[in-house]
Amino acid sequence: MKEYIGAYFQAKEQVNGFIEDSVLNFGALSALEEENFASLFQVFKSLELVYVVDADTSVQSSPNIYPNRIDETAKDISRSYLLDRLEIKENGFAFTAPYKSAATQTLCITVSKKEDGKIIFMDFDLKRLLERLKLIERHATFDSVQLSFYLFTGAFMGIIALAAVLYSLFDFAGNVMALNLDIHTIFKPIIAATLGLAIFDLSKTVLEQEVFYKSYVKNSKDEVKLLTKFLFTILIALAIETLMVVFKIAMKEDGEMINALYLMGGIALIILSLAVFIYLTQRKSC
Repeated sequence: MKEYIGAYFQAKEQVNGFIEDSVLNFGALSALEEENFASLFQVFKSLELVYVVDADTSVQSSPNIYPNRIDETAKDISRSYLLDRLEIKENGFAFTAPYKSAATQTLCITVSKKEDGKIIFMDFDLKRLLERLKLIERHATFDSVQLSFYLFTGAFMGIIALAAVLYSLFDFAGNVMALNLDIHTIFKPIIAATLGLAIFDLSKTVLEQEVFYKSYVKNSKDEVKLLTKFLFTILIALAIETLMVVFKIAMKEDGEMINALYLMGGIALIILSLAVFIYLTQRKSC
């Protein structure tokens, strides 16, 4: 839902301008009341509700008119709470911020136009409106395939993450019970658990952004945050692996310490590269 709101506010002038220009082409909207605004519904596929309010009494003078039905129960209800919040422009139009409609249970914006003592209210389904203006792209078949793929991949990565953590747990527990305790026994489960955590974070992000809360507005800060967090976790695993190699080489005492130095130099280079990446992204955001 927040993605639609974000997309709307990014192109607010374009969306509002499109609605204003299209509505003005109809001339006086009050003339369409006799046909229950059928012409409006034909042109605006995202239009889901129209009703008329008397500007003087603030009472709804028409029923709630939907594309395929009419609800008489809303007639003669005071709409003063709506009129008090309207900021009507010189051309008679007023726009609300996106909200969830109590009448249709969808995320919508309400556009009102004042004409000769009447105010015509029009509720637009925000999602369909954004699709109509190509501000968000949607293809039913492709979306279903894409959703299924992301769901499968995200769930599979979650299973791998769980398997890595369980492996580290059972491996450590088995070695403890067998009294087989050494450096390798201690560090190996830590590395597996750390990698499992990194994979789980990636799985969670994929499922959140692409399956359960589909993202249409790409936030570069979120992407940088995810990448940084993932790299930090991998760096921890690599650092632990390097430390384990250092200990193993040191215990051999056969002059291979230079290899440990190469490993530590590689880790230092990765950390330096990550620090430069973070610095540049933060500088760009400022």
